[in-house]
Amino acid sequence: MSWFESFILGLVQGLTEFLPISSSAHLRLTAAFAGWHDPGAAFTAITQIGTEAAVLIYFRKDIARIVSAWCRSLVDKSMRGDHDAQMGWLVIVGSIPIGVLGVTLKDQIDGPFRDLRLIAVTLIVMGVVLGVADRLAARDETGGKHRAIRERKSLRDLSVKDGLIFGLCQAMALVPGVSRSGATISGGLLMGYTREAAARYSFLLAIPAVLASGAFELKDAGEGHVAWPPTIFATVIAFIVGYAVIAWFMKFITTKSFMPFVIYRILLGIALFVLVGTDTLSPHAGESAG
Repeated sequence: MSWFESFILGLVQGLTEFLPISSSAHLRLTAAFAGWHDPGAAFTAITQIGTEAAVLIYFRKDIARIVSAWCRSLVDKSMRGDHDAQMGWLVIVGSIPIGVLGVTLKDQIDGPFRDLRLIAVTLIVMGVVLGVADRLAARDETGGKHRAIRERKSLRDLSVKDGLIFGLCQAMALVPGVSRSGATISGGLLMGYTREAAARYSFLLAIPAVLASGAFELKDAGEGHVAWPPTIFATVIAFIVGYAVIAWFMKFITTKSFMPFVIYRILLGIALFVLVGTDTLSPHAGESAG
C-alpha cells in the first residue's frame, strides 16, 4: 500500500465511520474502484481505532462520568441505581452480541462478506430500513392533524432488553454495507428512541467493540501488501477527519432527516449492482492480491 492509498483510505474511514452509510463498505469500494488491493478487515478494524479515539475525545465528559459511576457502583450498592452506573452496564451488555459473533464469523468477515454483490444488497436493504425508521421518528416528532405526538424515549429509558437489541443491530455491521451507526440508529428509532439518544448510545456502544476488534486484528497488520507505517498514517488521518464529522453529525441529527443518507445508500447499491452485472467491476475486485 502506498502513502497516497493510505491517505485516501484514512480520509474515507474518517468521513464515513459515523455516517449511516458504512465505512467498511466504502473502504472496500474505494479500493475496488481505484484498482487497488482490498485493504482487508484487519486494516479496516485498526483504522477504526482512529475514529474511535475521536469518540473518546468528543464524549470524554460522558465517558468519564459513566466509567467513574460504574466503578464506584462495584463497591457502593447505593450507586447501583445511578443512571451513569447503569449506562456502564448497558454498554457492556450491548457489546456482547458483536463480541460473540465477531469471533464466530471471523472467516466470513475476512472472506465472503466482502463480496461486492452482498455489499450492494446490504446498502439498499439497510437504506430502506433507515428510511422507514426515520419516517416513523419524524411522524412522532411532528404529529398528525388528528393524533397526539408520541413522546419518544431518551437514554434514561434504556433497559437491558433494549440494550441487547441495540447490540444485535450493531453486530449486523460485521457485514460491510450495513453500517454500525446506521443499524444501531435504525434499531433505536424503531424502538421509539429520539435521533439524538439513538446516535449517542450507538457511538458509546461502539467504543469497546471497535477497540477490541482493532486490538484483535493487530497481529494481522503488516501482512500482505499493507504495512505498518501506512496503516498508522491512515489511522491518524481517520482520527482527525472523524472528529470533525462526529461534531457535525451530532448537530445535524437534531434538526435534519436521515433521508439524504437513505437516498445515497440506495443509489450507490443500485450503481454497484449495475457495475457488477455488466462485468464492469468484478464482485471480488482486489481480493486476489494477498
